Amino acid sequence: MGIESVLNLAAFLVTMAAAFGYLNHRWLKLPHTVGLVVIALFASLTALLIDALAPTLGFGPAVRGALTDIDLYDTLMKGMLGFLLFAGALHVDLDDLLQRRWAISILATVGILTSTAIVGGLTYAGWRALGFDVGWLPCLIFGALISPTDPIAVLGILKRLSVPPTLEAKIAGESLFNDGVGVVVFTVLAGLGAGGAAAVDVSPVAVVELLVTEVLGGVALGLVAGYVTYRLMRRLDEHNLEVMMTLALVMATTALAARWHFSGPLAVVVAGLFIGNHGARFAMSANTREHIETFWSLLDEILNSVLFLIIGFEVVALSLSGAVVAAVALTIPVVLAARFVSVAGPITLLRPWRTFTPGAIPVLTWGGLRGGISVALVLSLPPSPVRELLLAATYGVVIFSIVVQGLTIERVVRRSVVAAN
Repeated sequence: MGIESVLNLAAFLVTMAAAFGYLNHRWLKLPHTVGLVVIALFASLTALLIDALAPTLGFGPAVRGALTDIDLYDTLMKGMLGFLLFAGALHVDLDDLLQRRWAISILATVGILTSTAIVGGLTYAGWRALGFDVGWLPCLIFGALISPTDPIAVLGILKRLSVPPTLEAKIAGESLFNDGVGVVVFTVLAGLGAGGAAAVDVSPVAVVELLVTEVLGGVALGLVAGYVTYRLMRRLDEHNLEVMMTLALVMATTALAARWHFSGPLAVVVAGLFIGNHGARFAMSANTREHIETFWSLLDEILNSVLFLIIGFEVVALSLSGAVVAAVALTIPVVLAARFVSVAGPITLLRPWRTFTPGAIPVLTWGGLRGGISVALVLSLPPSPVRELLLAATYGVVIFSIVVQGLTIERVVRRSVVAAN
């Protein structure tokens, strides 16, 4: 895609995000990201209806053609994700995170592995009962890509909820770190699925090496990049330049992580936590802090809007049938059940040594939203007989998560946390 096409596409997406955001603010009055997904879904379904009623207009193929120009995997994982994670990490209290490091670590690792296994096993049984010829491996791959909670969606919801700080730290911490683990598990399973010609070595030694390199390398890179930027920011008090330095920090960290095969998301999160906590306290004036927070809040809002708009539009690309719709309807409760077990198990085991907020299990279960990361991962899969099923199941879970769970999580918090207190 040429630079002119990129600019035209960006202009279209930002314009649509602004227009749909206005419609939502004036009439629907839903939470911003939820409203964008709902309106984009309505626009997508309208396009499909027009195409069904008047196929000669070529409306459907034109929309699908426009969507194929958006490589969501590259757009999100190699572009937008770093900025969104950094913006989210800037506002997370590192002290709260460190106090709950064991709970967050277990939820982000054991929880992901548990959920992957449960989703894989139950979808294998359920989809085969519906007549789909699927094997174990595609179901486990689906479990790996759908298990990580999406930090972008979760942090967006947390902004408008009155959640106790202890519980908020667990939700935010898990969502920021579990996607890195989920991507590694997905990479290993997808490598197995590619067979002997796979670019990924999936021997036990190679898997451990991949985990160590991705996780430890990402954390180390984030710490070094954050510390260097912090030291430079301490030497000056010029808010425009310091805002530019945080922008450069994200871009350089993402590029270096990709080059050295480290986890880019983890590196950016660690750098964001460092700058948002240590940097904000010791390297920024009040004026600089205000400008940095304003800049990153605005950038976060714009990129979030565009991302959720794309998620709503991408439904046009799905190939749906009665059997596929039934499979999606089966998959949603399976994913919720797996989320419940992967949250309740670690919390129950840790209760003798750790104190948890009353209602933590239902809030963590229902608040574990899925979003763009799951969609980007499933779109990265090569063509196969089951790819359309995995794509439809992923979209079904993501749309249910954003719209239904996103709209009702406040009620769950009130009933589970507030009532318990």
